[in-house]
Amino acid sequence: MTQRRLPRVLLAAALLLPVAAAAAEVGIPPLGERVTDLTSTLTAGQRASLGQKLAAFEARKGSQIGVLIVPTTQPEAVEQYAVRVQEAWKLGRKGVDDGVLMVVAKDDRRLWIEVGYGLEGALPDAIAKRIIDEEIMPRFRQGDYFGGISAGVDRITRVIDGEPLPPPVTGTASRGGPAGENFLVIGFILVFVVGSLLRAVFGRFLGSGIVGFATGLIAWLVVGSLLIGIIFGIAALVLSLFGGARYRGWGGGYPGGGWSSGGGWSSGGGGWSGGGGMSGGGGAGGRW
Repeated sequence: MTQRRLPRVLLAAALLLPVAAAAAEVGIPPLGERVTDLTSTLTAGQRASLGQKLAAFEARKGSQIGVLIVPTTQPEAVEQYAVRVQEAWKLGRKGVDDGVLMVVAKDDRRLWIEVGYGLEGALPDAIAKRIIDEEIMPRFRQGDYFGGISAGVDRITRVIDGEPLPPPVTGTASRGGPAGENFLVIGFILVFVVGSLLRAVFGRFLGSGIVGFATGLIAWLVVGSLLIGIIFGIAALVLSLFGGARYRGWGGGYPGGGWSSGGGWSSGGGGWSGGGGMSGGGGAGGRW
């Protein structure tokens, strides 16, 4: 290969990378039921039981909760996939944004709860994380997927209704510990709060670079691993560079998503539909 052709080849490869990444993304199933199981993990009776529970809650409270079980979200992280699903399904009422999405990636052994803007006060990340750790994960580790999802849904609905969680039991805290939780908070502030200011002052690329460097440095100091620092720094750089607009609400729904803006049962197809809500970018995850 001549030196003249090399830059063209590299440019073509760079242009094809986003296309290849998009092609590799796991597809989003149509929204027709409150519980969508693409793994046949739940029986028809279990799906119906959960669906009736969620329908009764929606009729009484108005908030929409959806459950999606997929084999894997690879190559995406489960939280990234959950954001795409919520942007497409638009759970929650339009203007109220009171939707909750639970995504279970069974083969990846990962779970994510995505929370809409309107419920971030009632169901903040820390509470969602406790529900995962205390209600869902212990049952998942025993192979009781229906029991874990059902217990998680019950706790989520009670929290939205205003029932506080009991004090955490000693020894059931997140494996990350206080330092890990504090670092996640710091990272969120750096990427989505400080990052927006830096991008406005220094420009998109330089501002995102500063965010990535600061996040990597803090991760190195907290964890004590240079490799972890580099990984977190790169992740913060990418999120700040490409993800800022999404979490500020600039991007609309996923193309072709949001099957209905009226909420409840659709009048045309007989299936369940989202109400036009938006994700707040909040939520929590876990691995069993």
